[in-house]
Amino acid sequence: MTTTTTETLPRSGNPLRAALRRWPTAAGIAMAAFVAWGVTSGADIAPVLTASGFVYIGAAAFQRRGAAWPVFFLSFAVIAAAGFTAYEADFAVWGLIGIAVLLAAYGLVRGAARPAEGLPLQSLAMLGFGAVAVAVLLVGGDLGLYLVAAGLLGHAAWDVWHHRTERVVSRSLAEFCVVLDTLVAAAMIVVAIAN
Repeated sequence: MTTTTTETLPRSGNPLRAALRRWPTAAGIAMAAFVAWGVTSGADIAPVLTASGFVYIGAAAFQRRGAAWPVFFLSFAVIAAAGFTAYEADFAVWGLIGIAVLLAAYGLVRGAARPAEGLPLQSLAMLGFGAVAVAVLLVGGDLGLYLVAAGLLGHAAWDVWHHRTERVVSRSLAEFCVVLDTLVAAAMIVVAIAN
């Protein structure tokens, strides 16, 4: 008679523990559903694209990867506050760009100009993603939807690179953002096609 010990059985792992390790993915899916629900124009999502660059420049300015989550919550607060204005998307985009300039200045004063993938590269990225967001506000229509989708997909690639290299932002934030950016970009393409 053969006996089997627990040492020879394969480990199935704890599914709850595995799910908890993927919390950024689950949070990204939930946030994407929240953000994309009822969207009809690219201008509605332009603040999200701006926030994607904003979070990275904030973490680079503070020179702490862990600062990414508090900066994310700040961007969420700015976007929420903009909802109480007559020009919601414009206020959110320009407000985030203005605060990003202040964060970059703070980072320079703190000596965050090195390494190159920190504040210098994140400033260029913020400039690029912010410019696309402003263009979305200006052009509107289906072109605005496609532009914001392209910007978000570009940022998703940015997230993947930062996740793999473990630079500038925490891995959990990069994972959350790649899911959020990809799903919202897909939703914008669907909205554009459905128009």
